[in-house]
Amino acid sequence: MAAGAPRVFVSHLSGVPVFDPNGDQVGKVRDLVAMLRVGGRPPRLLGMVVEVLSRRRIFLPMTRVTGVESGQVITTGVVNMRRFEQRPTERLILGEFLDRRVRLVETGEEVTVLDVAIQQLPARRDWEIDKYFVRKGRGGALRRKGETLTVEWSAVSGFSLDEHGQGAESLVATFERLRPTDVANALHHLSPKRRAEVAAALDDDRLADVLEELPEDDQVEIIGKLQEERAADVLEAMDPDDAADLLSELPEEDKERLLALMRPDDAADVRRLMSYEERTAGGLMTTEPIVLRPDATVADALARVRQSDLSPALAAQVYVCRPPDETPTGKYLGTVHFQRLLRDPPFTLVSSIVDSDLVPLSPDTPLPVVTSYLAAYNMVSVPVVDESGSLLGAVTVDDVLDHLLPDDWRETDFHGEEGIARGR
Repeated sequence: MAAGAPRVFVSHLSGVPVFDPNGDQVGKVRDLVAMLRVGGRPPRLLGMVVEVLSRRRIFLPMTRVTGVESGQVITTGVVNMRRFEQRPTERLILGEFLDRRVRLVETGEEVTVLDVAIQQLPARRDWEIDKYFVRKGRGGALRRKGETLTVEWSAVSGFSLDEHGQGAESLVATFERLRPTDVANALHHLSPKRRAEVAAALDDDRLADVLEELPEDDQVEIIGKLQEERAADVLEAMDPDDAADLLSELPEEDKERLLALMRPDDAADVRRLMSYEERTAGGLMTTEPIVLRPDATVADALARVRQSDLSPALAAQVYVCRPPDETPTGKYLGTVHFQRLLRDPPFTLVSSIVDSDLVPLSPDTPLPVVTSYLAAYNMVSVPVVDESGSLLGAVTVDDVLDHLLPDDWRETDFHGEEGIARGR
């Protein structure tokens, strides 16, 4: 852990209000959700159980928490209101960790967990369990007299998984070390039953990333075995273009049912993408590029580019448009590349350094033309604009490659010794 990284004891979070970026209260923290891991690694914090005003308890992923400080939690403002349901791989910290009897590794002495400290990893939104506050001695009258101490997570046994366990829980924890592409390759070679068990145990964001790397048949099989509300959550977490591709493979009635369960804004993006031919710029594009207004500064642009959930291709440039900021935007003005952002002072307006020379593509541009455009101008992403001049989205080079490679390329085992060494 880097010095100075935020550390919080979970008992201080119980009942703490949760606010959106506008300062409106969303609810209160009722528990925190962690996932045990193999190999002596500290449990990872997945998110928070938040009780909203209707007393419904929902799940708030830590990736959508932007601040934990001063007796409050701040979110990105995007909250899924579906009821929280605990999964087999998940543990509730307040409900299951506190008051648990565990042992100190060094002495074998039994202690009681009174509190748990969590800490954010450097330069990321990921959080892990960092320390335990424990009391020596047994329960009853002796409990109040026992010595208390704060110990590292590694000093306590009882909070990790058996490396050789055969359950989906252990397998999922092992998969956490791998990139989504490698998890997808492993899932593809599992039996359908085992594949469904692992998919059900993965959290929504992780499963969404893995689904994007799987062959279409596997995607359809997995999404079809999930509960419909869970399937809608996973589709929301996927890139809109990948979600549209997956839904297009489903029967019409299943497709409409899942779209109806998705958040209206997410469903609208997916429906828009599904209206275009598959091998065109409109069918390939993502509807979530980085969009900035002309009065934004270089500092604003760099802050957006630094977001950890952006792919390298999308983070390579920002698109300057008049309001509204979400696609379809107001008039598209041009592009500012990441390298140019690094060369100008932070207070510079993006409108003063915008590149408007490159002509954007229309949504009906065929795939060969998109490919030639990217190659000719050495671009990793290209804007897609409608007849009125509004930005609809951007086609990234990875989406183009998906359609240029053989149909069965995802099923090819390219993870030999050489590939594994390179990936590590």
